[in-house]
Amino acid sequence: MHFIDSHCHLDFSELKNDLNAHIARAHKRGVQYFIVPGVTYPQSAALLQFAKDFAQCRIALGLHPYFIEQHNDDAFSLLQTLARTHRNDIVAIGECGIDATCANIGYQSELFVEHIKLCNALSLPLIVHHRQSHHLIAQALKACPAQYGGVIHAFSGSLQQAQYYINRGFKLGVGGTISYTRANKTRQVLSQVPLESLLLETDAPSMPLSGYQGQANEPHRLVEVFEHLCALRSERPEQIAQQLYSSSCTLFRI
Repeated sequence: MHFIDSHCHLDFSELKNDLNAHIARAHKRGVQYFIVPGVTYPQSAALLQFAKDFAQCRIALGLHPYFIEQHNDDAFSLLQTLARTHRNDIVAIGECGIDATCANIGYQSELFVEHIKLCNALSLPLIVHHRQSHHLIAQALKACPAQYGGVIHAFSGSLQQAQYYINRGFKLGVGGTISYTRANKTRQVLSQVPLESLLLETDAPSMPLSGYQGQANEPHRLVEVFEHLCALRSERPEQIAQQLYSSSCTLFRI
């Protein structure tokens, strides 16, 4: 079976110093490609060389709400120019979104809408970060629909919220959260939605699975996320793996 990690930060320091070994370990378990999102302008710019150095990686460019105070007045303008110039080198716009635990919600919302406009202009999908902000994400998508869909990274929410995103062309990112029994609501939702609406992700080095708390998450553990998902679904593992791989290839045009 083959897999694609639809969201991992392989360029982060926790992984970068031993990245060849991490990629080899994941590849041995069937993980063939990795989608690496942007989080700031300088890091997004650096990803262009990163993708040339690591052929298994596909990249996205974006401004993450965690770093909202680092995004100066020129950051999005520079990112937009970078994305337009390197349109053929990127597979998505993001990681972007709205996070209610971070500052400047109004500015976050404005930036998110600008990301949506950019992905529409470039005919690209959107990688969306959320935290306590589904209502704000929905408002932005109503004001400016994402014409090419995307993925709701690390989805957690109700069945109604899941259906809202699916109806607007989004996939739901399935990560290590489902390995925790306390995530019962999310586990139930992911067991019920159509299989073709799901993607696998690790968010490495973040979002460690149950049993690995306090450790840096690693990309080879995508297979363990898959195993947890299989335990929730009625389809055969081979069917699940094939559909997840196909959905990732279609969304990111791999």
